[in-house]
Amino acid sequence: MRIVAGSAGGRRFGVPAGTATRPTSDRAREAMFSTLTALVDLDGIHVLDLYAGSGGLGLEALSRGAVSATFVESDRKAARVIIGNAESLGLGVADVRAETVERFIGDGGPAYDLVFADPPYDLDAGTLARQLEALATDRIASGAVVVVERSSRDPVWRWPPPFEALRVRRYGSGTLWYGRRP
Repeated sequence: MRIVAGSAGGRRFGVPAGTATRPTSDRAREAMFSTLTALVDLDGIHVLDLYAGSGGLGLEALSRGAVSATFVESDRKAARVIIGNAESLGLGVADVRAETVERFIGDGGPAYDLVFADPPYDLDAGTLARQLEALATDRIASGAVVVVERSSRDPVWRWPPPFEALRVRRYGSGTLWYGRRP
């Protein structure tokens, strides 16, 4: 895996071995960020990477100008890999939280301008929708963009309130759903 563009463009990063993580491919990440540039200015924003895995999405955002990224990953081995990746790439402020998304929701904290939610494909869509709704109350800024990755075999993703749908793009076995908190 490699960072596609930005200050660390072309540099490689590690992927946790022996875990259930499913890293977003370089091709899908490149396409995702191409779409994002039309939706949000990455310079100086705060990013939340839920179900972070290797941290590729948040790291890519940091490479492209985000000022900080919070990575939430419940697998401690994967969280250690994210820490190592952030240190080796030397990109902005990387806050790695080795905890479940549910616990993170209850912690309180800053609002984010860009949110990635790339859970395991077997996570129930209703559970993910409830998590995003809970975060929307005070952890997702007004106007923030949220990107959800789901299996292309799953039913159509339905954005929970208060989110509005923006775009949908399919890349192989995954589909990216772009939404915004008005």
